[in-house]
Amino acid sequence: MRNLTVRASLLAVLVVFSTMILLGGLVGIVALHSANSNTQGLREMARQTILVNDAYKDTARTRSALMRAYTALKERNDTAGRDSALKSAQRTLDLSASETQSFEKAAPFDGMDTGLKAQLVDSSGQLAANLARARDALANGDTSAYATLNDSAITTSGQVYSANVEKFQQLANQLSEAALASGNTQYQWIVGMVVLGVSLALALIVATHFALRRVVSAPLAQAADVLDRIASNDLTVRVPPASGNEIGLLFAAMHRMQSGLTQTVSGVRDSCEAIHTAAREIAAGNLDLSSRTEEQSASLEETAASMEQLTSTVRQNAEHAREASTLAGGAADLAQQGGDVVSRAVRTMADISASSKKIAEITGMIDSIAFQTNILALNAAVESARAGEQGRGFAVVAGEVRTLAQRSAGAAREIKDLIGQSIEHVASGNALVTQAGNTMGEIVGAVRNVATLMGEITTATAEQSDGIEQVGHAVSQMDQVTQQNAALVEEAAAAASALEAQSQRMREAVSVFRLAHA
Repeated sequence: MRNLTVRASLLAVLVVFSTMILLGGLVGIVALHSANSNTQGLREMARQTILVNDAYKDTARTRSALMRAYTALKERNDTAGRDSALKSAQRTLDLSASETQSFEKAAPFDGMDTGLKAQLVDSSGQLAANLARARDALANGDTSAYATLNDSAITTSGQVYSANVEKFQQLANQLSEAALASGNTQYQWIVGMVVLGVSLALALIVATHFALRRVVSAPLAQAADVLDRIASNDLTVRVPPASGNEIGLLFAAMHRMQSGLTQTVSGVRDSCEAIHTAAREIAAGNLDLSSRTEEQSASLEETAASMEQLTSTVRQNAEHAREASTLAGGAADLAQQGGDVVSRAVRTMADISASSKKIAEITGMIDSIAFQTNILALNAAVESARAGEQGRGFAVVAGEVRTLAQRSAGAAREIKDLIGQSIEHVASGNALVTQAGNTMGEIVGAVRNVATLMGEITTATAEQSDGIEQVGHAVSQMDQVTQQNAALVEEAAAAASALEAQSQRMREAVSVFRLAHA
């Protein structure tokens, strides 16, 4: 029953109640139909009984009216009274006939004796016929005929009619009693069914109450108790095992919620412990930063002392730099003189270079001429070998050779003159170059001395510059680090205080939860 869903339970209850309502409705309809049938039967029986009684009463009124007519005519000879009585007799006789006809045409009801009905109609007709004859006799004034009919035929047919009416009334009473008994029986049966239905409904209500209490109310009360305990920060409460209905789904969801809350609170507790540990470590780190800041302050003092020593060294380098400047001035003068000598030597050497170019051109021409002369000579030799006696070709060749020879001789003279000039220029250039060489030697010596001093100064200055730069960087970095450390110390102190306060609040907030492993 634990796995029975609430929806199925309520649906089953609704189906049972609907079935009972349907059965009650069917029983009511059947009972109403039966009661309606009994009522219609009683109504029809009562109507026909009323018709029979009315017809019987109208025949009795007719006989009474005929008796009044007979008395008025017999004793008083009152024709007016007779006629009035006969008129009343005719009217009641017609009513009796009409009522008897309606009774005859009426549909038979349950338990109706058709034979008795026919006898009743026949006896009514016979009595009506005798009464009509007696009325005619009185209308004709024949009182003796009326008396004879009244004493014999009317009395006899009246007795028969009265007996049939009595039988019909007895039958009607019997049928009425039977209908009443049947109605009472049906009433008692309906009352019994109603009592049974009400009893079943009450029993079903009680059973439904206990079933819903077991399936819904009790699990919901357990769920409310579990939720209250969880709301009071008790995560150790045991969630009832889940069933297969909606309440079971609720318990499963509550179990998942409890597991999730337990994991969350456990994680928060672990985080609080970690934060608390981190806060302590941050505090220890602040102490370390404070000690390192003091050490850096001492290092800055030592750095200041080193800077004083570097300052004295820089003064000495400045004096050396002044001496080097004096030497460098003398070297500059000597270098100026050497520059003038070198300029003249350069111009002389330029002239030599130009002469050399011309010599090169002339030499090239001579070479070309010599080459052509050789070729012509070769050709002349060849022609001379071939010509034999013919000498014209030899004459041409000889003329060309002579022309080339003359040109070669002129070129040779020019070369000789140029070579002489070049020798003079070369001698002058050599003297100038020798003088420039001596001057440049002196310059080189002076410059070497200056270079030596300047090298020493440069080395010292570079070392001092590097040292000062490094010291400056170090001091700057140490200053920045010191400032940053001071700021970090303040920030870390504030953060550590805030973190410790937050962790304390978190621990206090989470400590209200009770866990299974705690």
